[in-house]
Amino acid sequence: MVNRSSDAGSAAAYEYSLPKELIAQRPAEPRDSSRLLALRGDKIEYLRFTDLPSLLHAGDLLVLNETRVIPARVRGRRIPSGGEIELLFLRPAHETHYDPRSSRWLALAKPGRRMRAGERVGFGDLGEAIVIDVHADGVREIELQLRVEFEQFLARAGELPLPPYVTENSPEAQAGYQTVFARDPGSVAAPTASLHFTHAVFEGLQRRDVEVAKLSLDVGLGTFRPLQSDRLEEHRMHAEYFSIPEETVRAVRRAKEEGRRVVAAGTTVVRALEASAHEGGEIQPGAAETDLFIKPGFQFRVVDALLTNFHLPRSTLLVLVTAFAGRERVFRAYREAVENRYRFFSFGDAMFIESRGSTTTDAAPV
Repeated sequence: MVNRSSDAGSAAAYEYSLPKELIAQRPAEPRDSSRLLALRGDKIEYLRFTDLPSLLHAGDLLVLNETRVIPARVRGRRIPSGGEIELLFLRPAHETHYDPRSSRWLALAKPGRRMRAGERVGFGDLGEAIVIDVHADGVREIELQLRVEFEQFLARAGELPLPPYVTENSPEAQAGYQTVFARDPGSVAAPTASLHFTHAVFEGLQRRDVEVAKLSLDVGLGTFRPLQSDRLEEHRMHAEYFSIPEETVRAVRRAKEEGRRVVAAGTTVVRALEASAHEGGEIQPGAAETDLFIKPGFQFRVVDALLTNFHLPRSTLLVLVTAFAGRERVFRAYREAVENRYRFFSFGDAMFIESRGSTTTDAAPV
């Protein structure tokens, strides 16, 4: 592994080399058999995900993202040429949250170079789509003309959009790319830190008197699009919808008042909680959008510990984790993970990170 820059404001500082065979191609079976690297202070521990309850304290508040991945990847044929085209439905064009009643959607097209306004895509007897506009970032705005309801269309023609580095699109991979507690549809990528949870793990957390709360953030382009610029301050996040119930707000408020830790299950939970807190000083109930890019120098107001996977080089997720834990500390853990043959990315192993505050030298504002 090579960390190519000591400049925390440079995208090159978040590059590293990874043996291809460490990119997980399928979920662990069972889910909670995945490995868990715990980073507490300067100490690294090598555990299994079933050990997670032992890392949490009685009274800790674990916050989960209960979003549900929709089968948003659909293959069709260009009209009239018949050429194959793949569309990834991101969100309704004029709504912030998933709405199956919408007929106009934002989507990515593959191959998309020639998908100009006016182009048509057919889906057999299910209907067709017309490209209305092509946005500057390559996102297409399309009008659906379906013969069935949208959810039936996705159920018949769609599949869960596995990441491009997962080359085995098997039934096991499709089934594993959804958390056991997923409820609120709207994501086009999974909150992968939570893929490891099983009912047995939740029972262990209950025995430890760990409190659980939930929110929802639609995972979209803002989360999975890589850094687009050489400097972090030049990268612009796509906005993502999130919703925090009143019950979760009360649970977080009680935990902070009583000095108990708030543990985020995944970077999407971190973004939702911290975005809400930075809007009004403390987290607020209700729905909003966030384009918050958490990078070194960010002052965390809510989250005290983080459960996360191992992330892609040059990704905003890796930047977020280093902002939380310190860049040198995180990269040392990544080096250890590579040496110990941990599995990386969406179907890979997990990390548990305790914050030690912003005292590291690489946490200066960028």
